[in-house]
Amino acid sequence: MSDLRLTLELYRIAIRGERQYRLNFVLMCVLGVVYQGSGIAFVWVMLRTFDTIAGWTFGEVAFLYSLRLLAHAAWAVPFHQLEFMDGTIREGRFDRYLVRPLSPFLQVITTRFQMNVIGDVLAAVVMFVIAVNLVSVDFSPLHILYLVLAVIGGALAEGAAKVFVSSLSFRFVQTWAASRLADNVYLMFGSYPTSIFGPTLAWGLTWVVPVAVVAYLPSSVLLGRTGDLHVPGAVAIAAPLIGLLWFTVAYRWWHRQVRGYQSVGA
Repeated sequence: MSDLRLTLELYRIAIRGERQYRLNFVLMCVLGVVYQGSGIAFVWVMLRTFDTIAGWTFGEVAFLYSLRLLAHAAWAVPFHQLEFMDGTIREGRFDRYLVRPLSPFLQVITTRFQMNVIGDVLAAVVMFVIAVNLVSVDFSPLHILYLVLAVIGGALAEGAAKVFVSSLSFRFVQTWAASRLADNVYLMFGSYPTSIFGPTLAWGLTWVVPVAVVAYLPSSVLLGRTGDLHVPGAVAIAAPLIGLLWFTVAYRWWHRQVRGYQSVGA
């Protein structure tokens, strides 16, 4: 609990530090909204031409897309600083984290708060509200609970990929390209029904890289489309748990890679 309180305090200090630059604060928030909004605009334009994607209507794809955004925002708020892990190591700043009485991982993620993630959160919430009005979803207490777990599980699934990539910095230092690749995989493949990519790639996006776990499988459960999936319905229902398992593995891998860290001055 003391670590949790200290982590929250570090986040508060990081946010306060960013707020002193007010123009940058506002512009970064707007940038997040515009960037994420452009994605759903592309979906809308595409579906005006084709009507459906693998049998999914615009409302259903919008629901899937917004659920992915919610999971992305839930990941980005606490873990976005992992994007800059290679710079932290290259500039020798990671050394100081090893001599402080707090987990180096917690110190890394609380170093700074990237304000554009607020735009991601705003875009995700607005798009989700719009999407739920375009589809028929039974928001019973059980479904609401599953929705919350799906967002958390999706955030952990995407976060697992970023934790894994950031851990490569301990061995290879420069990992910017790998980080961008991970971002693009989740952006390009996670925003649409995985079934459109064919059975082989759909399998890989479920079990090799947990992209389908973020939004496709949970959306299929909430929209009652589990009969169309490439996996059993029970697997789709367990998507939040799969995300948790992936993150646990990635977190353990991160700590294992720390053992191979050598200071830039070594």
